Amino acid sequence: MRVGTRLRGLRIGLRFKIGMTIAATAAVSATLTGRFVPGIVQDDRRDSVLAEYQEAARHYREGRVTAGLEVDPVKVPEDLRRAVGPGGARSVTYLEADASGTTVWAAGPGEDGQLLAFRRHFPQTLFEDLEHATRSAAVVGALGASIVGIGLAAAMARRLRRSTRQVDRIKDGELDARLPQRGRDEIAQLSAAVNAMAQALAARIETERAVTANIAHELRTPIAGLLTASSLLPGDDRPAEMVRERAVRLRDLMEDVLEVARIDNGGERAEPREVELAALARRVVAGVRADRPQAAVAVEVIHDTVRETDPRRLDRVLTNLVTNALRHGAEPVVVEVDGPELRVRDHGPGFPPELIAHGPQRFRTGGNGGLGLGLAIATGQAGVIGARLRWHNPPEGGAVATITLPPTPAAEASQTVRGDAPFH
Repeated sequence: MRVGTRLRGLRIGLRFKIGMTIAATAAVSATLTGRFVPGIVQDDRRDSVLAEYQEAARHYREGRVTAGLEVDPVKVPEDLRRAVGPGGARSVTYLEADASGTTVWAAGPGEDGQLLAFRRHFPQTLFEDLEHATRSAAVVGALGASIVGIGLAAAMARRLRRSTRQVDRIKDGELDARLPQRGRDEIAQLSAAVNAMAQALAARIETERAVTANIAHELRTPIAGLLTASSLLPGDDRPAEMVRERAVRLRDLMEDVLEVARIDNGGERAEPREVELAALARRVVAGVRADRPQAAVAVEVIHDTVRETDPRRLDRVLTNLVTNALRHGAEPVVVEVDGPELRVRDHGPGFPPELIAHGPQRFRTGGNGGLGLGLAIATGQAGVIGARLRWHNPPEGGAVATITLPPTPAAEASQTVRGDAPFH
């Protein structure tokens, strides 16, 4: 059972498939040739001996003697004699095989009930040589066809692998990547179709990005005016407070949309400098607590280090991850600092499978409100600073988002502290 499962899990490449198909076809062809060629040769020998007999019999009836024609031979096979007997066929052939080879008889009725016979003996070595030559030709043909087939398949596989790499780049957002186009075969046609699709997709996405950025810019002034007007509302009653909260939320949403547009357009540039990661994590947690005083969020330093990165963007990434954990996960939330890795751990239901498989999708949330821009911005800003984001649901439950910073020449501190910020 395990062997079958392993075999099903193996990836059989196109080169191997084509090579094996050609080799199997050549082997089958050689087998069929080896089986049918001897029969064809035997039939040809029957026909040639029968033709010689008929010519000799005609000469005999005309009074001329032909070498090889026998009249009532003693050693003629009985089956042949009965076949040519009274009421028998006009002329027949018969094969008689022994250890020395094969004798082909041709016989027919003569005058006064006589039997006219003609025979040729073919040594067994002829058939052996024929069979050996057939097998040798089959083996050579199979090897040659397999080598040629594997070579052609390898060339096709290389083209497909290059095309696959380019498709992966397009899938990852490099919309200027294109598949190589060479020749006029089906692979070239497929590459041309994919390139046309990528070009149309890139144009559409660029148009949507431009529209989104323009809308956000156009909304900036009226939202700023709305925010100013809401701050001037008299009183601290609930309706006035709701207007102010909605105005602030609208402003934050507009800033998120603008940030996404800048990331998409490549307008973001990192400004790296040396940063102590534990201090940055504490600063982020303190900022989150200022907005959520009752939130159970803490920092745990496993291994502090100094890295050269953009502190503002890393702050943004970490803040979005902590806010997402508090909004969609469950408390307590822990920010772990472990060398170049920063982990945000919560104790909620975990990340959705589609997020783990494909990463954050903007304007798609887990159902708790929002537009799904927080994690998309975190992923974009992490890419700007060269960091990598991973999403994981540990076996013990909850969700873990891991930021892995790129290696830098900055020296690492070796201090290890555990649980230096209690839960509130």
